[in-house]
Amino acid sequence: VVYIVATVFLVPVSVLTVVAGLAFGVAIGFPLVVVSATIGATLAFLVARYLMHKRVESLVAKRPKFKAVNQAVSEGGWKIVGLLRLSPLLPFNLQNYFYGITDVKLVQYVPATFVGIMPGTLLYVYLGAAGKAASREGGGPLQWTFFAVGLIATVAVAVFVTKKAKEKLKQHGVSDGGNKKK
Repeated sequence: VVYIVATVFLVPVSVLTVVAGLAFGVAIGFPLVVVSATIGATLAFLVARYLMHKRVESLVAKRPKFKAVNQAVSEGGWKIVGLLRLSPLLPFNLQNYFYGITDVKLVQYVPATFVGIMPGTLLYVYLGAAGKAASREGGGPLQWTFFAVGLIATVAVAVFVTKKAKEKLKQHGVSDGGNKKK
């Protein structure tokens, strides 16, 4: 519930994601965060779409990056939502409100968000779980080796997925500078 409310009220949730790993481990923390983040993102989407549409639209209109993303979302729908969820191009909480003023349908937005946030969520939850394990006494060399290998693999996957997402977004005319290709 705290995660959902924080998402709707634009509180940065990355710390809460790490805390979920610390408190619950990966097996419980990961699905808990993915579901909570998706619910919070959906509520923020609905708030932007039905309650604050004009206000969010006026804030977005002043930023070229958002204009380029809006055009790409209009053309690519759920695929762009999923790719942007994989990329750190736009902050998670702002994306939720932004998508509420685009043409993307809720039925496309929810699954694209659910799947798209998984790699980044896994990384942050894993960091929290590794921190919990590191704070315990008696962790032997074998345990530390497993955590190090797991962390390296998780970071490598997150970096790889982010790189691929950025490449695909560039193909759709969305880049870090927000310039639309001609």
